[in-house]
Amino acid sequence: MFEESFLQAWELRYGAQPSAEYPELARFLNHRSVRTYSPKPIPESLVAALIGCAQSAATSSNLQLWSVVSVQDPERREKIAELAGDQDQIRNATWFLAFIADHHRIREAAGLVGEDAAGLDYTEFELMACIDAALAAERLVCAAESLGIGICYIGALRNNPDAISGLLGLPEGTFGVFGLCLGYPAEDANAPIKPRFGQSEVWFREIYPSDLSFEDHDRRASAFYDSQKMKGDVNWSMRSGRRVDGNHMTGREVLKEWLAKKGFGRR
Repeated sequence: MFEESFLQAWELRYGAQPSAEYPELARFLNHRSVRTYSPKPIPESLVAALIGCAQSAATSSNLQLWSVVSVQDPERREKIAELAGDQDQIRNATWFLAFIADHHRIREAAGLVGEDAAGLDYTEFELMACIDAALAAERLVCAAESLGIGICYIGALRNNPDAISGLLGLPEGTFGVFGLCLGYPAEDANAPIKPRFGQSEVWFREIYPSDLSFEDHDRRASAFYDSQKMKGDVNWSMRSGRRVDGNHMTGREVLKEWLAKKGFGRR
């Protein structure tokens, strides 16, 4: 399932036809979040191969400032689901992975060779760890989707950072950046391709423009919301504006102070 052609996927993303067709790239355009999964197992050997793909992603200065914790125990999975927005896909995914920004390992290694790793206090290294985790996860996702495995990122892993840290046994210098659900999609999985901004609104030549337009994307997003019975009268700008109004932080408003206590971004 989810085998739209390059042209079909492009039209769903942009509401228009591409200037040229590249069928071999269709599976990258076909990405969507899958929240219901079939009982088909994913063997641990395949997960190991996918982790290998993740570790093959680019990593700044080869520091490898990320780790991953797989959670298969049903009780621990249930607790994570409760802490992360009560999302059923966390409970029901074949595999659940928590991607971790990890300064602990490099600090330990530095200590063994007589370095105090004081530079890890700088925000730069916090950014590096988050970027490393994201690059690794997306490399894994692309590999998984090429095999027909569905995925769903879980940003709500950050809703209760302290509780998640305790639940996963995370040491000082680590935190959960996001979760990732893996599983073969259920036959009745409703996982449509969502529209994105037209490329002229995200791909700028030479300099960032002084004016931006949201009309086309708002129109296409409203039609998508309506098709999914998600209040089509509320467009992307309205929905997204509310998301960043500072009143919908779902617990994440504590992150700056909490991360500083964990050793991140102190300088």
